[in-house]
Amino acid sequence: MTTANPLLETTALPRFADIQPEHITPAVDALLAEANDALAQATSDAVPADYDALSAVLDVASERLHRAWALIGHLNAVADTPALRASHAENLSRVVDFDTRVGADERLFAKYQAILATPAAATLVPARQKALANALRDFVLSGAALEGTAKARFAELQDRQAELEKRFEEHVLDAIDAFSLVVTEAQLEGLPADVKQATRAAAQAAGIEEGFKLSLQLPVYWPVMQHCRDRALRERLYTAYSTRASELGAPEFDNSALLTQLLSLRREEAQLLGHRSYAELSLVRKMADSPEQVITFLRDLAHRARLTAERELAELRAFASSELGIDDLQSWDMGFASERLKESRYAFSEQEVKRYFTVPQCLDGLFRITETLFEVKISADTAAAWHPSVSFYRIERDGQLVGQFYLDLYARSGKQAGAWMDNARDRWARPEGHLQTPIAYLICNFAAPLIEDGRERPALLTHDDLTTLFHEFGHGLHHMLTQVDELGVSGIAGVEWDAVELPSQFMENFCWEWDVLERLSGHERTGEPLPRALFDSMLAAKNFQVGMQTLRQVELALIDIRLHAEPTAEHDPQAVVQDVRREVAVVHPPAFSRMLHSFTHVFGGGYAAGYYSYKWAEVLSADAWSAFEESRPQGGSVLDIATGRRYRQQVLEAGGSRTAMDSFKAFRGREPRIDALLRHQGLE
Repeated sequence: MTTANPLLETTALPRFADIQPEHITPAVDALLAEANDALAQATSDAVPADYDALSAVLDVASERLHRAWALIGHLNAVADTPALRASHAENLSRVVDFDTRVGADERLFAKYQAILATPAAATLVPARQKALANALRDFVLSGAALEGTAKARFAELQDRQAELEKRFEEHVLDAIDAFSLVVTEAQLEGLPADVKQATRAAAQAAGIEEGFKLSLQLPVYWPVMQHCRDRALRERLYTAYSTRASELGAPEFDNSALLTQLLSLRREEAQLLGHRSYAELSLVRKMADSPEQVITFLRDLAHRARLTAERELAELRAFASSELGIDDLQSWDMGFASERLKESRYAFSEQEVKRYFTVPQCLDGLFRITETLFEVKISADTAAAWHPSVSFYRIERDGQLVGQFYLDLYARSGKQAGAWMDNARDRWARPEGHLQTPIAYLICNFAAPLIEDGRERPALLTHDDLTTLFHEFGHGLHHMLTQVDELGVSGIAGVEWDAVELPSQFMENFCWEWDVLERLSGHERTGEPLPRALFDSMLAAKNFQVGMQTLRQVELALIDIRLHAEPTAEHDPQAVVQDVRREVAVVHPPAFSRMLHSFTHVFGGGYAAGYYSYKWAEVLSADAWSAFEESRPQGGSVLDIATGRRYRQQVLEAGGSRTAMDSFKAFRGREPRIDALLRHQGLE
């Protein structure tokens, strides 16, 4: 097979500089042909019902296909172009069709069942037993037990859903990229200088001689909402942001039909597999037992947070009226008024804090914490990337490579909004006889460095940005530090979706530790660390508006689970949104708000009937963090190596080789309790 096509090279790091859209279809042609031959061989009499024999044939070929396809999908998310998008769309259904056929192949299913029935199955190592159990479960969930027209329809549903989810995400990206607004300097009164400079540079880059170019990218949108005194400007930007990809915007980006179709297709899929709803089907792979349990959990959290949230909103309204002259507090005023109240109450601003968190200093601090606690070494590495701002690193222990990661920190056109970790390659003791180490993509959307007097200034992070960086790095550590060699359960593979946020949320806690922030902060001009008095003010404000924030997350999670649990929700999704808001919300957006139309987590990002995972996993992560609090000596550091080693070995290294509950109990010695979460958030 030729290696001229960079997508066909899987023995080295991706050749990002060489990959072109025209490589995609030939690569998919070759890889699908190889994978189809492997499937035919694996289901024939030539390959016995033996785990290693099947893996050597089918896993090798399918992993090669999926690694290349994941690379294509990654580029589609971070470096979108019309040609790349078209080629990705052209081949999407072909890859989905292959996966559907493998998952629904009754001959392959029978071979795995035969493996389980042999006496040797009981002697398999635990990780392989878990991988085998997951495989048998997934065969059922992939339609292997279906027959005739039901099986054919199931395959159609997979193809159609993949197509609609891709279009949903593209509409959101395109709606954001299509919006711009040129304003005067007077309209930007209150906007931080670095953001103003970035918007002026954006205008100049677009050939606009005078004015400042605003966008809906979060590094621009959110500072405007927090700091601009021009209320009319805030309203205009809020309206554009909250109606993006809806019927109230450009018709070519309208997601109205897509989201209702996805709900309908998901319900049909669940019913084909014998489940009452897609929510019930989704929970088969999660810790939670039923939609009713999830809803009860969320309503309990809402009950605990409601009084606090009502008090917070009343305080904000009173402050806005008396100090800002805003008597009718609207959604476009919330960020602005909240920031002014926080500054007034705690005597600091996010912009003041931001000057102490430069990207180089924060990365150095994050890496040193990881090295200390998890006994590894992180160093810069060399690899081609998809953008000049992307960096590459390696993680070692005792001189041995553990994993590698790409770091893409900054927002830009053609890059999807948000932050995420994705796997470029999984750890695997390959059938060919060598160990494949994991590689991760870590993606954020921070404000890029600015050019001042001809020199690039280090990019600055807000404290929220810093928390996001630690969060995504936690996902990356879960993927990269695994010591499990079984492909289906190494790293985050096989981990229940509602537990996968544990390591990411766990890492956020370091952003609230003085001994940590003192070491990773350094003023952009002087290099001086964050002053203790400023940190104390931040800590006092840590749970500022925690009640309203909790209710907002509960609101989103309830909307998601109910949309996928109630059989009639697809007919009027907005009615579900309104009903949930009447039940739990204290802040109600205007009637024109179209949150669902850009809810990419649920309609494109894999969180369908799983958005509750963020709150569910917070219980686990807060309780896990409390183990470090308990081990901290009086007045000492939270970086206890013994506790870090136990957490690494029992949670991070174990990956999906056992249930999340078993891993948690192995680390903590008991089942999780909600007490730590309530204490940390001041909701006791």
